[in-house]
Amino acid sequence: MIAQIDTITTQIATNDYIQELLLSEVDGAETPFSARQSLLSILGSYQSYVLGIKALELYSNDYSRLFPLNDIPLNDTIDQEWILAADRGKGELVWLGIDPGDPSSVLALKRVSLVDRWFSSGGFLMLRLDKAYFQFDEQIGGEAGESILLVDTNQQPITTNFNLDSGLDLAQLLGNQEKNISINGSDYIEVKQYSETTGWTLVFFTPVSYVTNGISTLRTAILVSGAIGVLLFLIMSLILSTTITRPIFKLIKAMRGARFGVLQPNPMFSNTMEINELNNSYNQMVENMNELIRVVYEKEILQSRTELKALQAQINPHFLFNTLEAFYWSLEEKGEEELANLVVSMSSLFRYTISTPNQDEWVTIEDELAHIRRYLQLMDIRLADRLTWSIDASEFKHLKIPKLLIQPLVENAIRHGVENMEGPGKVTISVEAANRDGYVRITVRDNGPGMDEDTLRDLWQAMEGGKVVSSKGTGVGVVNVRQRLRLYYDSVSGGRHELEVISRPGEGTSVSFEIPSEYGGPL
Repeated sequence: MIAQIDTITTQIATNDYIQELLLSEVDGAETPFSARQSLLSILGSYQSYVLGIKALELYSNDYSRLFPLNDIPLNDTIDQEWILAADRGKGELVWLGIDPGDPSSVLALKRVSLVDRWFSSGGFLMLRLDKAYFQFDEQIGGEAGESILLVDTNQQPITTNFNLDSGLDLAQLLGNQEKNISINGSDYIEVKQYSETTGWTLVFFTPVSYVTNGISTLRTAILVSGAIGVLLFLIMSLILSTTITRPIFKLIKAMRGARFGVLQPNPMFSNTMEINELNNSYNQMVENMNELIRVVYEKEILQSRTELKALQAQINPHFLFNTLEAFYWSLEEKGEEELANLVVSMSSLFRYTISTPNQDEWVTIEDELAHIRRYLQLMDIRLADRLTWSIDASEFKHLKIPKLLIQPLVENAIRHGVENMEGPGKVTISVEAANRDGYVRITVRDNGPGMDEDTLRDLWQAMEGGKVVSSKGTGVGVVNVRQRLRLYYDSVSGGRHELEVISRPGEGTSVSFEIPSEYGGPL
């Protein structure tokens, strides 16, 4: 109730119209009669929110009344000390208590601060509330025979269910420092509660006879309840111990099986939350271990296949390099520099590609892009100068990645993009900071014919099914790249490195993925 009134007064004090009216008063302008009349509808709308408000009065900073439409100043209505208290409150609602001129009303005063004048004083808002608004519910203290008294800061009673006309000395009741007090021959326990918000005091008088009534019955009930409680405790202890130990023995049995290599979850359910949590943690551990074993197994298989392909490609590599070197010097002697450079690029390309996986498995982005440049130079000659490219990775050139992680994407961009164009084609490779902190985004984009929805859907289904699609030359396919991303980065990025393929017919294709910028090196 008090909070509701405080909210209403705050809304009134910050009303734009009232702020402007008081601001003009502070500036020395005289408020016209029509402006004061407008306050009737404004204040009336707020007054309707709380049934207990009898009247709202607005005063200027020099205490002259702006509403209602009479000229009784504020300092003639209440004491000057209350005005000063409201001014010191700086907008806090000050509860004055019973109106000396109207005992049926309760007064409250609030200083209106001007927002546009650094919250300086602009006037005062006074509330007149119906004293009956504070009446207690008839049911309060009914069975206990309690009496309740609410007094203001001047010790004037606001509401009570006492008969104050029976000769009670109110000052004696309020000044009593003892917990027990005698009223009209009856003993009461007195409890006082002071309100910091209003400054009022609420006093409860509870009959001693009501408090002490039924102590013997209570004592007997306590003894009987204690005996029943001990019996129930023994029974529940037996049930609880059985409930706890049985699931634990089952879990121990499952753990012993894990010691012999049987990693199976324990399909047990217990009514005990802690036992369930322990069992769930064990099952999660088993699941994680099985998943780790599966990932390591797949990685070993993939690495074995890669090694096999590398071994197949290493049929006397020194002979191949020596032959290419002989071609190079022969072309140099004939002045065929372009073809000689082409042979050098091919030699470097083969040397980078057919090195064993255990040898330089992780390379810098700078090395990977140098390999890609050599590959692009060869493809440019093959496509009769129809190929152009752009590479931007200066900021992250020292970041390490698995070898041949980007080249298959470039190979696919040329094979499925540029080769299918009639005119010139372009491949763009960018390595830049991702939108999320700590990640690098690598993108390979071409301006080829793109893919329709059916082709793109088939590609996604192939990747989801884990089918390795090998492409020409040294590329290991988009699906293979996706698998390698999972194997190398699952443990550090939580699956947030997935390939993102964007393609539209006639607009080219873009393939990108994100990897951690602080990670790079053998697992």
